[in-house]
Amino acid sequence: MWIEVLILGVLLYIILEYNGSISTNKFIVDNRDIFIKLKEKDYDFYAKAKYGDSIDVDKLFNIRLRNGLLVILVMFFMFITNINFTNILFCIIAGYGVFKMSYSSLKKYYKAHLHKIDLMLPYYLKNLEILVHHYTVPVALGKSAGEAPEIFREGLKELIEKINAGDSTINPYMDFARDYPVRDSMRMMRLLYRLSLGSNERKQEQLLTFSRNVSNLQQKARETRYKDRLEKMESKTMVMLVTTGVGVMILLIISILMMFTS
Repeated sequence: MWIEVLILGVLLYIILEYNGSISTNKFIVDNRDIFIKLKEKDYDFYAKAKYGDSIDVDKLFNIRLRNGLLVILVMFFMFITNINFTNILFCIIAGYGVFKMSYSSLKKYYKAHLHKIDLMLPYYLKNLEILVHHYTVPVALGKSAGEAPEIFREGLKELIEKINAGDSTINPYMDFARDYPVRDSMRMMRLLYRLSLGSNERKQEQLLTFSRNVSNLQQKARETRYKDRLEKMESKTMVMLVTTGVGVMILLIISILMMFTS
């Protein structure tokens, strides 16, 4: 019975949506002040980390809302013959779960790529180190942003905006380090902040310290890359050996069976 009701409800929704009698998108836009409270504070960052700066985050968020609302509607039609508080609560939980799945997927993607970021950051810092020799830290950051790996650009943009807005504290640098919590990011941002405060007399000394740390990070990144390649080769070799061993065993079993049947 509930299957027929569900199919009827879905068809009715499609017809009403198609002829404009109802509009899920309009409902979301009209109630945006309410729905925006469901938006995670780091959602924009995760979305741009995966899709790039060109992604329309608001549109992506609206799709999440629409999918969640549709699940609630579908679940409601499933329980329409037995409406009670428990079933309504279950519908809402199911819709909210679908809504959160997209955010969890973006967050999982970002965490999976932290290793890649870990390898990229030292080379960006090396480029920044060269610029700092000729410019102040804020100017060097601005000039480096265009050449930075795409995944860093949103964080750099926010860092530069905070500095240009007059925030001369260490907070903008620490916010960047927290957004990219990879190897030694906190320490490198502290060194960069001290470099931005240093006088001309101490700048050379601070640059040498910064340079040594960047070189150490690059060396670690090279070692990690080498280790990754080695592990990949070992994995392929192991797969090849196992495949060969299984093939040989199958051939032996076939040969033994043929001997017994002959």
